[in-house]
Amino acid sequence: MSETTPGQAHGPAASSREFAQFDQVEKPDYHLAEAADDAKAFDDDFRFTTCDLGRYLHGDQAERAAFASELGQAMGEIGFAILEGHGIDPELFADAAAGVEDVFTSTPLAVKQGYLAQRHEAVKEGYFPIKETSRIHPDLVEGWVFGPRAFDLDGDPAFDPSLFWPRPDLEQRFRALVAAELPLLQPIMAAILQSLGCDPALYDDRWTRPHFGLRLNYYPPLPRDEDGALAGRLLGHEDVDLFTLLPAPTAEGLQVLHRNGKWVRLNAPPGSIVLNTGDYLQRLSNDLLPSTTHRVGRPRDPAMAARPRVSFPLAAYLPPTDILAVLPGLADPHYEPITAITFHTRTTAKFYGPDHAVE
Repeated sequence: MSETTPGQAHGPAASSREFAQFDQVEKPDYHLAEAADDAKAFDDDFRFTTCDLGRYLHGDQAERAAFASELGQAMGEIGFAILEGHGIDPELFADAAAGVEDVFTSTPLAVKQGYLAQRHEAVKEGYFPIKETSRIHPDLVEGWVFGPRAFDLDGDPAFDPSLFWPRPDLEQRFRALVAAELPLLQPIMAAILQSLGCDPALYDDRWTRPHFGLRLNYYPPLPRDEDGALAGRLLGHEDVDLFTLLPAPTAEGLQVLHRNGKWVRLNAPPGSIVLNTGDYLQRLSNDLLPSTTHRVGRPRDPAMAARPRVSFPLAAYLPPTDILAVLPGLADPHYEPITAITFHTRTTAKFYGPDHAVE
């Protein structure tokens, strides 16, 4: 794939523009890795908006409208917001964090490699070895992606967890997390639609059996001998989904690219959820809501770099046969309608190779 992986050759100096032919929405030009940026590339004064989701879940019509407006403004400015009042027990997040470290450190590599990621419908599901999350940059992260079929959400007696999980108890552990987060998808999407002046119920039928992906990320301690060569834990990228729910990580690293071209470090309070919009929603919103670039860089504290970091984002998708068309009422559409699977796989072909795209 030499002709499609210039990032491998250029290392930390690689630019997103080298891969623009894969993008299905307009995206900025930026360095994939933090090593190419100096201190002037960061904005230490910006503050992310914190929104009380409880106002939308339990409030009256005026409170719901106020939440939708506040959320819409935050997402329109930078594509990220911090959610409190979501009602999920923080202990569930703490248990999931411990579970992520457990699944990666206690499972032998030979066993993990038996679950290597393969494309299922639009999404690549399964295990990603370290440095193989993307073919355009050797990220220092192990990943594991689980779609709806990996969870026994219906109590099916024929469900076989061994098809997806190295141990049955892991499915049960993370099923509890997914079951707690899935009810948030409908009200969040409804609030976003309301902020755009659309019918809040427009996508309600998509959440009866939602399409989603739970990604477990394990970032091992950063080795000193790769400080300059790799410079970060996960390259700059945008999420290919409607939106992502990320329970606040406990370790520093998440960096977000503002529309002003500056990177902003995001450190959310424990127990909160970081929300960001993805490529699907940028296309649906006619670019009003950006699919904001983010990456996981090095902690500024060297002691933190010597410790592992975990995260477990939940991505909300649409069915692969859905048509992504600019939402009704938004003038002068920038994009033609396209099926979700074509849109999704054309975009992620930048990470997995041209053969990944489904036309």
